[in-house]
Amino acid sequence: MPRIRLAPVAVLALLAACSTTPPLTAPGVPAALNPPAGQTLYLETLARGVQIYECAQKADGSYEWAFKAPEAVLEARTGASLGKHYAGPTWEAPDGSTVVGEVKARDPGPSSTAIPWLLLANKSNTGSGMFAATRSIQRVDTVGGLAPATACAAGNLKALAKVPYTATYYFYR
Repeated sequence: MPRIRLAPVAVLALLAACSTTPPLTAPGVPAALNPPAGQTLYLETLARGVQIYECAQKADGSYEWAFKAPEAVLEARTGASLGKHYAGPTWEAPDGSTVVGEVKARDPGPSSTAIPWLLLANKSNTGSGMFAATRSIQRVDTVGGLAPATACAAGNLKALAKVPYTATYYFYR
């Protein structure tokens, strides 16, 4: 079998073509969901998991499914693991760095069957890795995750419901 020899320039071009990823582009969102001026987009993650709700009694005596926490894995478009998302809301990278956010703005998004789109600001950061410099986070492209349609009443008080959802999170520094 003949051996194929590639010129060094061809090898470099081949490696560059295999290793390039499309540049990050900020999503088109309503103005209220844009991060503050001067912040730059540095990371996109795809989330797949559940929104957890608990059947709770309100002050007026009625019952509702109250949001408790998210529970999701974070991945790159290539499928590489980028961490997890959980109560706080907290995003944690494999390097141990975290960012805890607080909601600054929300928009119902284009689908009435999905949780809203959000802009969150960092409340705190830990570590020196991937999430250490995060200042703002956008949640967009949501699918599912709404509170259960089943009744919440005295008979299922404190019951938990895990509702599947997906979303795209954009991180700015």
